[in-house]
Amino acid sequence: MVLTIIINKDYRRDMVTRVMSSSRRVRTVLATGALAAASALALASCASPAASDSGSNGGPKIVATTTQVGDFTRELLGETAVVTQLLTPAQSAHSFDPSAAQLAALGEADALVVNGAGLESWLDDAVSASGFDGVLIDASTGIELFGTEEHDEHDDAAGTHDDEAEATAEAGGTAEPDAHDDAADDHAEHEHEHGEGNPHIWTDPELAEHMVENIADGLADVAGVDAAALETNEEAYLAKLDALDSWIEQNVSTVPVEQRLLVTNHDAFTYFVDAYDITFVGSVIPSFDDNAEPSAAEIDELVAKIRATGVKAVFSEASISPKTAETIASEAGVIVYSGDDALYGDALGAAGSDGDTYLGSQEHNVRLILESWGVEPSALPDVLQG
Repeated sequence: MVLTIIINKDYRRDMVTRVMSSSRRVRTVLATGALAAASALALASCASPAASDSGSNGGPKIVATTTQVGDFTRELLGETAVVTQLLTPAQSAHSFDPSAAQLAALGEADALVVNGAGLESWLDDAVSASGFDGVLIDASTGIELFGTEEHDEHDDAAGTHDDEAEATAEAGGTAEPDAHDDAADDHAEHEHEHGEGNPHIWTDPELAEHMVENIADGLADVAGVDAAALETNEEAYLAKLDALDSWIEQNVSTVPVEQRLLVTNHDAFTYFVDAYDITFVGSVIPSFDDNAEPSAAEIDELVAKIRATGVKAVFSEASISPKTAETIASEAGVIVYSGDDALYGDALGAAGSDGDTYLGSQEHNVRLILESWGVEPSALPDVLQG
């Protein structure tokens, strides 16, 4: 069985290497990195209306794994191809067991579009079981991941915030030093089990642009794809992503840097906070993997950090139970965003929700985060309206 890895065309590589602000880092990785990411990819389950089969029956058959790459693929192909998305809205990609029907769909696919970056850790087995021999398109190609070391550096970005939180914890007896060390060891173990880096690259719209370019480049080499329609759709969608990025940056910049504080359900927003110079105070689940569970010491430590830094809200995520986030927010004396006000992290939302598309999910997330900072966002650019 042969898997074809699609790499960016030369004319697109300037997007990866263009000069960016110190908080925006898109770095080229070696081809071996792309191969390693591809070997860690996988499938997911049947989808709802926003994630179901689409396109003309006569077009090529494309399978996409996650809700995000499924949305990107549909934006690029429109009705010119059959797109089957495997993961359902609000379904985590961190663990999945494909059904027989999904394996059959994969086996018949002309191309498979994956997030990559180690997110779909179940792909090898699914590809082997399905007999898939089409084109594999890795959306993460050319993006270097934030690894454990960089993640730790980002956690320290709050500077004295962490020192104040530690002092508060010691004064209140909320976290003993030994317990804190054990929690850190558990955190490192979670990250090691997940992979070599944080796979949530889509949370930065500029990296989402790069993902879309990778997918478009790969689809252009799939027999039967309408190249002209693909190019037109790509140009239009990239313009929307660029407008989204500018809108977020303009609104976030109205908030003093020291007040840009964020606490989320799990460590899924590393690229987002890096893009807009936001301090990530901590997460309810101290791991890239939303299947992990926080220890009592980790919960106490996060409560202490929230109190010490002045964080005003804890954000749950739509694909994760809000119970622990609600408990932490209650203990820290801050509000919690959950239910319809939860953030869209690992997955997009159901049809008709604010987060049923990538663009909608990002707008939803940013509006709520700005609200928690006391900011009314500006109107969306015309290209994003309607």
